Amino acid sequence: MGSSLSLIWTITVATTLLQAGNGLLQALLPLRMQAEGLSISSIGLVAAGYGLGFSTGCFVAPAFIRRIGYIRAFASLAALAAVLILAMTQANSTGAWVVLRMLNGATLACIFTVTDGWISARATSSHRGRTLSIYMVATKIALMLSPLGIGLGDIRSDGLFMMVAAMMCLSLLPISATRTEEPPPPLGVKVKIKGLFAVAPSAIVGAFVVGLANGPVIAITPVFGTSIGLSQDQAAALLFALQAGSLLLQWPMGWISDRFDRRYVIGGLAAGTTLLSLLILFASIYAPPGLIIFTFAAWGGLALCIYSVCAAHACDLVEPDQIISTVSSLLFSWAAGVTIGPLLGAFAMDRLGPGGLFIYSAVVMSILTVFIAIRIRIQSRPARKGGFVDIAPISPATAGLSTRAESQPDADAEEKKPEEAKAE
Repeated sequence: MGSSLSLIWTITVATTLLQAGNGLLQALLPLRMQAEGLSISSIGLVAAGYGLGFSTGCFVAPAFIRRIGYIRAFASLAALAAVLILAMTQANSTGAWVVLRMLNGATLACIFTVTDGWISARATSSHRGRTLSIYMVATKIALMLSPLGIGLGDIRSDGLFMMVAAMMCLSLLPISATRTEEPPPPLGVKVKIKGLFAVAPSAIVGAFVVGLANGPVIAITPVFGTSIGLSQDQAAALLFALQAGSLLLQWPMGWISDRFDRRYVIGGLAAGTTLLSLLILFASIYAPPGLIIFTFAAWGGLALCIYSVCAAHACDLVEPDQIISTVSSLLFSWAAGVTIGPLLGAFAMDRLGPGGLFIYSAVVMSILTVFIAIRIRIQSRPARKGGFVDIAPISPATAGLSTRAESQPDADAEEKKPEEAKAE
């Protein structure tokens, strides 16, 4: 275990610093745009630009990494990310925000492809689960805690943007100091939406709906908070609550999904998210801030777990050599939802007031619930008991985190003789 950690500690520290900056940026951007007078629709358009840039970056990244290697790719991309953050301090129109956020999304997608690919390549089969858990928990905690940093500065000044840029720059230090050898370059990405839909329609539709619902909620939550009368610190705490709920419930939900037909878990999570969306509507009118934050934690614990179960369900149904293509197809479906969702969520909030965001969420998640119920009725499946791992919709490299990924050849397997491998 110690040798495995020695191979990934640099990239884990670097990604943790990067996610700390990214988490603060998620809270800062909508509040800054709101303070500058941008409408909810404009903020939704900027969030859609991020989704479009992110999806593009995911599929550009493998070729970029193959050309210059993991270390140089991370260094150049982190530097570019810091420059884009500083450029946001000069944005003075919706168009400028959209372009910068789109470039920011593409850059972050490429960075996460680097980090996920590095981790996946270095995590050996004997320690894969524990190694990946350390990486996922460290980065998730950074993403969870960093929005609370919104109280350290004035959103109308440039200090918080400089803090985000500084964390992006600091992420370069462990990478530039590493003495470990780079992993082999990643393979190209193949997206097969139609083929995967024929095999696992619940997974592909689930990933798309997750993007439709989670994208606008994460992007617009700080504005929702201030619109219902919360302070800026309390509005940022809503993002903390979303990620905290996800961190607490991810593994219990995964454990349950390993023991039942995963579609029941997907449908149950979607139904629970629908009910919690309606509860948030009620709480935002009548409940104190503490209870509102608690309901957001519950919402995040359910809604942010759905993608992982969808990925596990899809990987149960495909052959090991189709894992990368499967996860890439799910990512594409999710990214399409993230690109469209903020536009719809912002429109609902514009027309119906702050609560429109969660009326939209309830409608979308109820549709997913009905779809899953229909699929279960049409086709029954046995429960699958394969090691569930927390998978975030980040990059094609997350194929290395999937339920069937350990059946792929790795460094340990290559050292075995053919006879030994055959005997196993």
